[in-house]
Amino acid sequence: MTEFLPNTAEEVLETIQWAVSEETPLEIFGHGSKRGIGQPLQTEHTLDLSRLAGITLYEPEELVLSARAGTPVSEIETLLREHNQEFAFEPMDYGPLLGGEPERGTLGGLLAANLSGPRRLKAGAARDHVLGIHAVSGRGESFKSGGRVVKNVTGYDLSKGLAGSWGTLAVATDITMKVLPAAETETTFSIAGLDDATATQAMAIAMGSSAEVSGAAHLPEGVVGRFISGGFSGGSQTVLRVEGFGPSVAYRIDLLSRLLHDYGSAETIEKTLSRRLWREIRDCHPFADGTPAPVWRVSVTPSRGHELVDAFRRAAGANVYYDWQGGLIWMRMEADPEAEILRKMIAHLGGGHATLVRAPLAVRAATPVFEPQPPALAALSSRLKEQFDPKGLLNPARMAFA
Repeated sequence: MTEFLPNTAEEVLETIQWAVSEETPLEIFGHGSKRGIGQPLQTEHTLDLSRLAGITLYEPEELVLSARAGTPVSEIETLLREHNQEFAFEPMDYGPLLGGEPERGTLGGLLAANLSGPRRLKAGAARDHVLGIHAVSGRGESFKSGGRVVKNVTGYDLSKGLAGSWGTLAVATDITMKVLPAAETETTFSIAGLDDATATQAMAIAMGSSAEVSGAAHLPEGVVGRFISGGFSGGSQTVLRVEGFGPSVAYRIDLLSRLLHDYGSAETIEKTLSRRLWREIRDCHPFADGTPAPVWRVSVTPSRGHELVDAFRRAAGANVYYDWQGGLIWMRMEADPEAEILRKMIAHLGGGHATLVRAPLAVRAATPVFEPQPPALAALSSRLKEQFDPKGLLNPARMAFA
């Protein structure tokens, strides 16, 4: 096995051009924090981008930052905090869930996986904040898309197109992102003891109000004790985050209190502990238990998430919690991933998708990790792959199931 460790974008280009000439596939990664997601790869050569690192541009007044693909996200976020700014989509850290170290993810991995967190309801995901990229396709051709301002695109926006492609279309070498001011403070409004269906109703009311909620999650009784070191009492917790200037946050928390009065007793969680809670919700903390037990990331219509969980539990066991107003469900299973049952239920309830985020190697090899695409979409994806990587050399078959 040959491990390529380029220091420059030119060396990345040379490596991929060599792979094209030899028709040999490459596994692409940065620090490998998400290496365990997807179908197992069988490649003789790796392209490790961890040395292709460094912030190359930061203009706080313009809300723009550029860095090389191997730059740790934690390094970027440290710099942003010094200027009271942030990635508003609060990218998830998959490392602990997959049995690795925290804060090892890179900017390139952030884009490749199209990361997001609880604030996706309000701020979107990585693709909504990328402004431009330099990349090398599987043809061995260097290209550029986008730039340093929001309105700069003519034709196809390839920088957004690569988001969520898991390194199967091209290798980004330099990435420019939009950053935003961080909130002055935050408070979490928490209601105790609701069942899943009632919690869904309460979250819908909150999200439909003028309280400008930036996070809505439900933590059932089976998992709530694993958040903030067991700091909750009173069974399940339905949590709603409000961010902004102090007086505005206080006004909106009072509004939620009045709107949701009939749903039971409530308490507030202030700034520091609130931030810890939402980081744990973001990073799937209760299931980051050091085991290989299967964990699914399921996206459905928010109003029907609890129906899916109820139906699935009648067929198989699972421990769950809800983010995104109930539209994102994290499911941990003790045994087989039950992919066919889960996906049939999702289709029956109106559609969605399920990704097997964690499972033993043999299970991932035997299971469609990513949601199988409908024929029309699969044909479009195939044509896109043909344009970017016709020989299938970049992370081959990572997103496909034979």
